[in-house]
Amino acid sequence: MSRREALREAAHWAMREDEAVLAEAPPSAAADIQRVLDDPALTAALSEIAASSRLSDEEVRRMRARGKRAAGAGIVTMLGLAVGLGTWQTSLPQTPAAVNQHFETGRGEYRVVALADGTKVELNGATSLDVTFDGGLRTVAMKRGEARFDVAHEPNRPFVVRAGDSTTRVLGTAFSVDIASQAVKLAVYRGRVRFGGEAGSARDVVVPAGWRSSFAHGAATHPTRFDGVPQDWRRSWIDTDNMVLGDLVEELNRRAGPAVAAPPPHLAELPLSGRFKLNDAEGLLGAIGEICGFRVAREEDGLRLVTAQP
Repeated sequence: MSRREALREAAHWAMREDEAVLAEAPPSAAADIQRVLDDPALTAALSEIAASSRLSDEEVRRMRARGKRAAGAGIVTMLGLAVGLGTWQTSLPQTPAAVNQHFETGRGEYRVVALADGTKVELNGATSLDVTFDGGLRTVAMKRGEARFDVAHEPNRPFVVRAGDSTTRVLGTAFSVDIASQAVKLAVYRGRVRFGGEAGSARDVVVPAGWRSSFAHGAATHPTRFDGVPQDWRRSWIDTDNMVLGDLVEELNRRAGPAVAAPPPHLAELPLSGRFKLNDAEGLLGAIGEICGFRVAREEDGLRLVTAQP
């Protein structure tokens, strides 16, 4: 017997009017009904019953009363009889089906995906994340890269992004997360989010729209303002305030073009400030190098930053 047939048999058993049913053992699928309220097979079975069974209010009341006595823990109630409509309804609150998805982009690849709840995610190049939705929580585990989230509002099911040791908790908002070499960076464009450690603590910060923070060494920094209106990495621009040269190299390596080798430590820590176009890595780094004292060397495998000689 197929699962669909087993569920149909359990539904018919619950609808029977004769007293003999009370002495019978429940069908094999009766105990599963509570766990499969969102199963398409059960919905289809109920729809078929609805098409052939027009029930009066009195019949529905008798069935509810009998259902309280029947073995199988409230099966009639779980099937969702609609009193007064004279038919079966499927409007009971449903537990959302579990969702597990993996998304990944290569260098130079920009991707937009829609999650099962309607959330929109924009992935920068060289980004990898896993999505897990269950009945009570929506979770994204970012492994590397950068992504912007426009989260569908669900008051009873928080949306959590885990990146490195940081955790971002929201209900419905728009924000971006960037896993850089030294910190996880957060920028909020709409609403507000809670940002901090994995377990959450009094050291977490609440970051509203137009503000940003970063997480490193077990703590989130105090939020600072930023201008979220200008174009960002999605249009090949970057705001380098609160950024070091090593982070800029990582950002450039998410894009197409020659790969840039990790700079030596004394160059990686150079602080940057400004707004730059990302479509020419060699030109951009060359311009910065003229000010900061390094040059860009071309090699077979890409570009390398070399300290300029006096």
